[in-house]
Amino acid sequence: MNASDTSDAICSAKGCREPAVWVLAWNNPKLHTPERRKTWLACPAHREYLSRFLSIRGFLKDTVPLAEWSAPDS
Repeated sequence: MNASDTSDAICSAKGCREPAVWVLAWNNPKLHTPERRKTWLACPAHREYLSRFLSIRGFLKDTVPLAEWSAPDS
């Protein structure tokens, strides 16, 4: 995902249908190589909740405004 195709991005929180404005980049070190980044999208109301969920597990690597996100090349 990049900034040019964000118009239909919705929050990853369960049951939320609000537009996403944040990208939470994460990885599970037990499953992913260190450079791999999975992403969750967050609306303003769920950014803190989703960030906390990932941080507690040691998974959160970065939080970036969706308009500025550029996925790493595979």
